[in-house]
This record gives sequence, structure tokens and C-alpha cells, in this order.
Amino acid sequence: MDDIELLQKHVKQRMKHDSAHDFNHTMRVYKNAQKLCKKEKVNEKLVLSAALLHDIISYPKSDKRSNISSQKSSEESKKILKKLGFTSEEIYIISEAIHDHSFSRGKIPKTLEGKILQDADRLDAIGAIGIARVFTVGGSEKRSLYNTEDPFCKTRTPNDKIWTLDHFYKKLLKLEFLMNTKSAKIEAKKRTMILKFFLSELKNELEYFYP
Repeated sequence: MDDIELLQKHVKQRMKHDSAHDFNHTMRVYKNAQKLCKKEKVNEKLVLSAALLHDIISYPKSDKRSNISSQKSSEESKKILKKLGFTSEEIYIISEAIHDHSFSRGKIPKTLEGKILQDADRLDAIGAIGIARVFTVGGSEKRSLYNTEDPFCKTRTPNDKIWTLDHFYKKLLKLEFLMNTKSAKIEAKKRTMILKFFLSELKNELEYFYP
């Protein structure tokens, strides 16, 4: 069993997070990263290791510690990688990629490995799977579906702590323009079209109530 297989086995045993940030999410990010690595000259082992460990610690969105999940995952990844015999240099690159990947940190990773991880994770936030995930999180946090006065944020600032639909306007529709790699930008454009189509259909269905 190679390093990646050992790491994947370890992560699968550890992941007990909500269904939007579970092992299935991790493996989708892993697959996204694999595809992006084929287009870039990068150390695939480091990228895939970072993908497997990027959410090893993930606090619920309602938790005050939510914005330090990536930092804690980075710290935990160092311990895990050291036990598995990764070199100091490998551990540094992987842990730094994890540390800076999250949207809430507002950082562009310094390394290509970090940029690919960030892209791979963001791709899982958009498209059909992104729609499923946003409403999964909204339900688990007991948020209202939308603001009844202005569902589509036409005249107000989005607040996704209260209304799930606002998350599209606060984050998801922005991700297409925040991708780092060319291949991720191409895929993000396709997935963003799915988001826009969903919002258009939803507007049609709600038009009777909110013209």
C-alpha cells in the first residue's frame, strides 16, 4: 500500500463531519484535484495528500471556530503526515496548501499545489453538487430558505447566516472568477451556468409570490 492509499484509509476512518463536508466531499475534491493535476506541471502526490487532509478538522458553520477549520486541519495534517513518514519538505508544502485553501481566509495560496487544492475544493461548491451541498448545510443550520421580502438580494446585502439562498450571492456566484488555474476556470464556468439556471427556474416558481 503506497502513501496515498494509507492516507486515504486513515482519513476515511477519521471523517465524521456533516454530509456536506464528509468523506464523499473529500473524495470529490480528490477527483477534481486529479483532473487538474493532469493539466499542470505539479507534484501530484503532494496535491492529492492535501486534498485528502484539507477537511480533516471541520467545525460546523454555526461554530465560532468555523473560520479556523483550515488552520486546525493544517496543524493536524502535520502530525498525520509525520507518522506516515512524509519528509519535512513534503509536510510543509501540504500543510501550507491546506492552511490557505479556504474561502473564508481570503488568501491565494503561494504554491501551485495550494492553488490546485483551492480550485478543486471550490469546484465542489458549485454546479449541481454545490446546490445540493448548500441546502444540506442550510438545513442542518436551521436557516430559512430565502428572505421573503427580497429572495434574490436585489436591494440588500446577502446574509447567508440567516437565509440559505443568500449563499449563492455571497459566495457561490463569485467562485468562477476566483479560480487559479485555466482548467479550473473552464470547469467553473460550466458549473456556474448550472447555478444560474437553477436561480432562474426558482425565480419563475416564486414569481407569483415575489414578482
